[in-house]
Amino acid sequence: MHPVIEKVTHQIIKRSRESRAIYLARVDSAVEQGPRRLSLACGNLAHGFAACSAIEKTDLTGDRKANIAIISAYNDMLSAHEPYKDAPALIKQAIREAGGVAQFAGGVPAMCDGVTQGQPGMELGLFSRDVIAMATAVGLSHNMFDGALYLGICDKIVPGLLIGALTFGHLPAVFVPSGPMTSGITNKEKARVRQKYAEGKVGRQELLESESKSYHSPGTCTFYGTANSNQMMVEIMGLHLPGSSFINPYTPLRDELTKAAARQVLKFTALGDDFRPIGHVVNEKAIVNAIIGLLATGGSTNLTLHLVAVARAAGILVNWDDFDQLSRVIPLLTRIYPNGPADVNHFQAAGGMGVLIAELLSNGLLHEDIPTIADGRGLRNYTREPHLDNGKLIWKPCPEASLDAEVLGSVAQPFDITGGLHVMHGNLGRGISKVSAVAKSHRVVEAPAVVFDDQDDMMAAFKRGELEKDFVAVIRFQGPKSNGMPELHKLTPPLGLLQDKGFKVALVTDGRMSGASGKVPSAIHMCPECADGGPLAKVRNGDLIHLNTETGEVNVLVDNAEFNARTPAVNSARDHHHGMGRELFAGFRLNASSAETGATNVFVND
Repeated sequence: MHPVIEKVTHQIIKRSRESRAIYLARVDSAVEQGPRRLSLACGNLAHGFAACSAIEKTDLTGDRKANIAIISAYNDMLSAHEPYKDAPALIKQAIREAGGVAQFAGGVPAMCDGVTQGQPGMELGLFSRDVIAMATAVGLSHNMFDGALYLGICDKIVPGLLIGALTFGHLPAVFVPSGPMTSGITNKEKARVRQKYAEGKVGRQELLESESKSYHSPGTCTFYGTANSNQMMVEIMGLHLPGSSFINPYTPLRDELTKAAARQVLKFTALGDDFRPIGHVVNEKAIVNAIIGLLATGGSTNLTLHLVAVARAAGILVNWDDFDQLSRVIPLLTRIYPNGPADVNHFQAAGGMGVLIAELLSNGLLHEDIPTIADGRGLRNYTREPHLDNGKLIWKPCPEASLDAEVLGSVAQPFDITGGLHVMHGNLGRGISKVSAVAKSHRVVEAPAVVFDDQDDMMAAFKRGELEKDFVAVIRFQGPKSNGMPELHKLTPPLGLLQDKGFKVALVTDGRMSGASGKVPSAIHMCPECADGGPLAKVRNGDLIHLNTETGEVNVLVDNAEFNARTPAVNSARDHHHGMGRELFAGFRLNASSAETGATNVFVND
C-alpha cells in the first residue's frame, strides 16, 4: 500500500474515532433487537402485509424468511431511471424463488440536472439529495425489513440513497444500477454545436437536433459526469455486483444482474450466517477507495460534496485536505468526456471497472481488505466481469490490461501523474478545481475580475460582446445558503469559446459547476461562501486575480490591508427564493452546512 494512502487512511480513522464509534454502537444496538417485524403489534403487522398474497402473509408472520425493501428512484422522464420500471417485478420474482419476500417500500424523488440546467428548478437540486435521504428513511421506517435494494443512478440520487441507507446501517444493502444508454453522436461533435450556438452561428433547431442525437434513449447519459461517477464510486466501495455499473439497459445481461442483486442481498441478512450490514461495509477504507476512484478517473467535482456527506452519515469525517493529499499520488488513468473524446461505453469496452480496479490494486493504490456485497469479501473480487453463458450469469477474470490505452491507461503510463481534482486555497478561501480536462497551457490564469451575482448577467454581458478580453469571471452568491448552490454549467460554452479565441479566461465561484465541467480553469465551491461573509464578496471589477490550478493557489492581488478593510457586497441578484417550489426550501438554505462539510442539512451523527 502506498504510504500516503496509509497515512491519509490513518488520519481519517483517528479523526473519526469518536463519531464512528457512536455510529457503530447505534448500528449494533439495532442489530441486537433482532428481525424488525417481531417488534410490531398485530395491527401494525396486518397493515404492513395487507396487500400481500396469503403465502407472503404467512412468510412475514414469522422470522424464517427475509423481507427485502425496494427503494426506487424510478420515473419515466429521466432516461437513467426509466429502465427501473420493470425492476420491481424482476426483483420480487428472483427473491421469491430464492426463498424470501420483497416489498416496494417507497419511491424517492429524482430530478434531472440536464433538464433544470440554468433554470430555477436547478436551485432545488443539491438539496434534493437530503430530501432523498429523508424519503429513504420514510420508506424504511415501517420496520418491516431485513435488507434493502436501492435503485438509483443520477447526480444527487445515489448520494441521497446512500445517506438514507446508512441511517439504517443495521440492514444489508445492495445498490442496483440501470446502465448507460448506447453511444450517440460523439462528445466532440456535441461540444462543437454548443459553441456554435453560443456564437450565434447555428439556431435552436440545430442545437436541439444535436442534443437529441446525444441524449437519445433510456439509460444514463454517456459522458463521465456525476451520474457515472456515482456508479464508479458505488462499485469501487463494493456495493454493486462486480462489473455491473456500465452494462446497457434492456439487455439480457442487465436483467440477469438485477435478479442476481436481489438474490445477493438475501445472503447477508441477520437470518443467515453471513451477516453484512451496510453500516459495517461502508468503513473508512471504503470511503478512501471512493476518493481514489474519483481522482483516478477525473470524476465529478460534485462528489467532493457528496462523499463528505455520505461519509459523515457513517460517522466518518473526511475533508478536502484528504482529497488533496491523495490527489498528489493518484495518477489519472482514464480519458472519458469531458477530459477526453470517449464515453463510458468506450471505457467499458476497454476493460471498465475490472481493469481499473486491478491496475490500482496491483500498484498498492487501493485498499483490498474491505467488506463488499460480492461473494467473498475483498475488493479483488471486483477484478472480474459478468457474462452470460447459455443464459446463465457467470463471472470471468477481466482482461489483463486495458484494451484501449487511449481511454483507460495504466499506472506506468498515466494520462497525468496526479489525480483529476485539486484543492484551491488562498486569500479568496478554499475551493475545488477539476484539472483533468484542462490543458496544461490553460492551468494558470492571471487577469482582471469581472464580477456578477447571477449567471444570467454574465450570459447577457457575453452576448453584448463585453467579454472579448482576458478576465476571471467571479460569480458570487451561488453557495447553498444563497440560492441552493445551482450548477453553472451553461457558462461553459461561452467561456470555452472565449478561450478558443485566445483569451485567458477562468471562473471563480462559491457555486458548483456540472459534473461535465471541462476545459476552462476554475475554482469552485469557494468557502466561506459569500452569504457567510466569504472573501469573494469583497472582490471588485478590475481586481487582478491569480489562479494556478497546478499549485492550488487562488488569490486576489490587492493589498491585504485594503482588501480586508472593504465592506462585503450585498447580493444584487433578483429573487432566488420564490417560485418553482423554492419557497419550500427556505429552511434548507438557512441551515445548510459549508461546501467542505457536504453542503448538507442532514446532521445524522452530530
